[in-house]
Amino acid sequence: METIKINTTQNVALSYEAAGVGPRVLAALLDGVFVFAYTCIIVVIFSYAISRNRYSYDYQGDESFDQVMIGLLILFLLPASFYHLWCETFLNGQSFGKKIMKIKVVKLNGTQPNFGSYLVRSVFRIVDRPMIALITVAVSSKSQRFGDMVAGTTVIQLNRSYSIKETILHQQKPEYKIVYQQVAMMSDKDANTIKEVIDFARSQNQPEHLRLLGDKIRSKYGISNVQQNDHDFLQTLLLDYSHYQFEK
Repeated sequence: METIKINTTQNVALSYEAAGVGPRVLAALLDGVFVFAYTCIIVVIFSYAISRNRYSYDYQGDESFDQVMIGLLILFLLPASFYHLWCETFLNGQSFGKKIMKIKVVKLNGTQPNFGSYLVRSVFRIVDRPMIALITVAVSSKSQRFGDMVAGTTVIQLNRSYSIKETILHQQKPEYKIVYQQVAMMSDKDANTIKEVIDFARSQNQPEHLRLLGDKIRSKYGISNVQQNDHDFLQTLLLDYSHYQFEK
């Protein structure tokens, strides 16, 4: 399986397993099923409403009603047309098919993909027809289709799902006391990086990444006299940042 190295915003290199052709094809098929099912349900509902109105024998009213219903039908079908864009934007780089297959869209430069990135990927689906996408993902060194290449993204394999307590923000106990006041200057991007590096170092047994990131964080925010080891220091920063965000 192809391995993709991504440099975080703190210049710490992380290695992820690329989502190969198989998981991406299965995710696409699942997404196709969801879109098809949604489309069928909407069409059946509106067709039933139009057919029921035909029994009124008000032909002028029928024509106006039909026009309104067709307009509403088109409106309700729009989400299907923008399915991937909406899902990836609001589900943090995943569609429902990607969630089931446990794969996710990420930026190669280590930043969080934004709406522009997802929009580019969505627009390039016009070019990335199934066979073209299969070939480009298979031959690309970073498992990218054309839309990924332009957007600077790729799709990685997630090894497991996370509970709310494993995300960046979860509310601490009211009596929790912030240890490092410098978290007031931290950004979500920094907190994301810390979380990713901790998870990566734990799963790959590479504690040197914790030392490297710990040094950069201490230098960036002027944190001195740290009595904790690198793992505990970074974990405390996450707890402090989470508590600060909920309390501010």
